This record gives sequence, structure tokens and C-alpha cells, in this order.
Amino acid sequence: MVAGSRMRQIGWALILAVCLGLLLALTFKVNAVKSEVRLTERRIIAAQQEKMMLETEFQTRANQQQLANWNAVEFGYGPPRADQYLESERQLAALGTPRGVDAPSPVRVALNRPPREEQGLLADWLGEDDAPAARTARNDRRELVAGDLAQRLTQPVGAVTVVAEVGQ
Repeated sequence: MVAGSRMRQIGWALILAVCLGLLLALTFKVNAVKSEVRLTERRIIAAQQEKMMLETEFQTRANQQQLANWNAVEFGYGPPRADQYLESERQLAALGTPRGVDAPSPVRVALNRPPREEQGLLADWLGEDDAPAARTARNDRRELVAGDLAQRLTQPVGAVTVVAEVGQ
């Protein structure tokens, strides 16, 4: 009786080992199928994105053709020819027409910046200083400001005033 029960225990252990082996094989198979599904989903998403890109490009090219047709037929536009390019600003100015009688006056805009030490350098060279004391004061300030280029570029410019005037 002891031998039969021992055989029965070994049989159950073998059946349990076979079941665990089949469970392990089934788990690996399920993971492999999941990986294939994920890969297929990625391919589907990539194909959908490529399809959207191609549809957008097709619509863009169709719109370009439509615009080219409108430009050629309805508006009379065409690509520029070699004789349409200008060689200088004088030729461009010659194309302008004077303002009409009922045209509005042009708006003139200017920036009003406070003078900086670098702007006074030209006056020093031209000898337009009004007093030697002012020259020495400017030179002292210039020595304080003088440094490498990075320091001078990082200094604030100061207040800037925008002035607009309607021309008459």
C-alpha cells in the first residue's frame, strides 16, 4: 500500500510539472502574439499617418494647380520674365507715380534715442566740441564704459521714444 501511494504522489507531481510546463509555454506564446499585435498596431498607425500626409500633399498640390489656373486665367498673373527685373533703385523709383490729389498724407515715423558716448566720438574727430571740459568729461565716461564688446552690447540703451507725424 505504501508503494501505490508513493507511485500516486510521483504521478501527481509529474502531471503538475507537465501542467506548469504547458502553462509556461502558453505564457510565452501569448507574449509573442501580444508583441506581434503591438507591432501590427504600430504599422497601422504609421500607415495612417503616411496616408494623412499624402492626402494633405495631394490637396496642397491640387490647390496650387487651382491657384495657378486662377492666376493665369482670371487675374492674368504669370511668372516674372527677365525684362521685369530692375538693375537699380533709380529704375524702381522711376516706376513710381506721384500721389493723387485725394490721397492721404503719408505717415512718417522716427525714433528719438538719447545720445550715447559712442555717438559723440564722431563729434570729437570732427572737432565740434564746444568746451574742453565737456571733452574731458566725455573721455572719462568713455573710459568707464570701455570694455570688451560683450559688456558694451549688454548695456541697456535707455529710453526710446517713438514719434509719428502725418506729412502735409
